[in-house]
Amino acid sequence: MISPPKVGDTLDRFRIQALVARSGMATIYRAQDLSNGMTVAIKVPHLEMEADPLFYDRFHREMEIGMKLYHPGVVRMLKVDDPSRVYMAMEWAEGRPLREILDERKKLPLSEAMPVALATLDALGYIHANGVVHRDLKPDNIMVDGDRIKLIDFGIAREAGARRLTFGKLTKVMGTPDYVSPEQVKGKRGDAQSDLYAFGVMLFEMLTGELPFQGENPLAAMNQRLLRDPIAARSIDRSIPPEIEEVLNRALERDPQYRYATAADFANDLEHQEQVSVAERAAARAALRMRAPKMKWSWSYLALALIPVVIIALLLIVAHSK
Repeated sequence: MISPPKVGDTLDRFRIQALVARSGMATIYRAQDLSNGMTVAIKVPHLEMEADPLFYDRFHREMEIGMKLYHPGVVRMLKVDDPSRVYMAMEWAEGRPLREILDERKKLPLSEAMPVALATLDALGYIHANGVVHRDLKPDNIMVDGDRIKLIDFGIAREAGARRLTFGKLTKVMGTPDYVSPEQVKGKRGDAQSDLYAFGVMLFEMLTGELPFQGENPLAAMNQRLLRDPIAARSIDRSIPPEIEEVLNRALERDPQYRYATAADFANDLEHQEQVSVAERAAARAALRMRAPKMKWSWSYLALALIPVVIIALLLIVAHSK
């Protein structure tokens, strides 16, 4: 059995310098590329995960996608010829995870959040144009270094036309509950607009310090995004301009047809807030909803509202049958 790398070990052309992070599936090390002296990150799966065919497929898919992407806002994978074990090498991303920054500061002023938002949307526009959907955007997966960012962790990303993989855990199928889109909650495959929805949640959190949908547990919060509009950002912080609140509302639309179609559209409204028409879009949306068949909406809401009732009933039946 291959033992886990230790500080000081040499893994092919990389010398391990420090253990950086450990998750349930892999360990991240800082290392030096002995061929050129560069600092790199090494991601080594835990031994028990290497035997899992789904995880193995996911790990290699992350490597394959990463090798095809070359953008300053996307972490770059490094090619390793004939590796001695299963691992991936990538450029070292400077800075800190956005999650760590938000945990420390709770929220960011618009002047600080805007460069991070525009840089992230630029990176998203690039990967989407190259047929890649991230599907697990969250503050943990964005490294921030001043005004620069790096998208990381393409573990459940997919390329257009790629076959679908199913994982045992909910978060491995469709992303992290706090940032997952309504269509993914319904079981649909995430697409570029799902990524934009997830980033809309993140931008809302950056500016307000809160999530737009809240509940007693992740499942309750996910159910809310199927039935309710997000919390008004300005009800939390009145300093947020109405135009920015409108941008957030558009990014967080339940129905993708009302949501931003591309990352460029999203970024354009952030850069040109004076062009964002709050009243006109609100009136247009109201008119479209008035024309929607009322019976169809009624039955949809009723069916969704009955889901928790059915689950509780099934649990009671199972409990009494024991």
